[in-house]
Amino acid sequence: MTETIETTPPIAIVTGGARRIGRAVSLALAAAGYGVCIHYQRSQIDARELADRIAAMGLPVTTAQAELSEPGAAEHIVSVARGLGQLDLLVNNASSFDYDSAEDWTRDGFETQMATNLLAPLDLARHFHAALRDQGTTGSIVNLLDQKLFNINPDFFSYTISKFALSDSTALLAMQLAPICRVNAVAPGLTLVSGDQTPEQFDAVHPQTPLRRGTTPNDVAQAILFLARAPAITGAVLPVDCGQRFAPSQRDVMFQDTHIRGPEDK
Repeated sequence: MTETIETTPPIAIVTGGARRIGRAVSLALAAAGYGVCIHYQRSQIDARELADRIAAMGLPVTTAQAELSEPGAAEHIVSVARGLGQLDLLVNNASSFDYDSAEDWTRDGFETQMATNLLAPLDLARHFHAALRDQGTTGSIVNLLDQKLFNINPDFFSYTISKFALSDSTALLAMQLAPICRVNAVAPGLTLVSGDQTPEQFDAVHPQTPLRRGTTPNDVAQAILFLARAPAITGAVLPVDCGQRFAPSQRDVMFQDTHIRGPEDK
């Protein structure tokens, strides 16, 4: 008689996991066999609908509400996720994306962006690493950055600084948290309509990269899944932008509605 050994799915935490790119990431991880802890701030209805969909796939799932800029949020999220089973992956997807410039940024606005885009991922990484150590297992973290880091322009001043800081922190964390935890990042290009961008502007610039297509939420999700399953990769930043970083601009791409030159235009 052959003994059946039951295995439990690995558990992933996805911050901002209920909507937009986070939703695509949550669904891709579930399709790959992960249980998911869906963090949200205000999108309770979306989070519950998504949780029901993942539960219907026969996978463990829960939601965790938290304002990432508040003390104790990271510890709460990791604690909720641990109730599902063995933690394996943390995706720091959530971010604050508000326009400012070097001329008009405010201390309050800057601190809000840094709290959400830098301090929260660092705090989550710390508690996630501690949980892995307690479990006696290894796992990985994937931070979401932005192709703006390779294609710099002054728009979204505080946001960009916070992502530069998170990029360098990715390398520091990879060094410090090894061998228990690998830490990597993906840097998406323009993926969804953002800020004050109109649908017409988005449609005009989204496919006008060297690859003649725009980044999709699933492109980002599959890159995260790749890094989560790549045991020899840590401290890496993977651009997922269809080459958008090779089209320098004085303004953020969301303000463009003109053609970005590709190889055959030269």
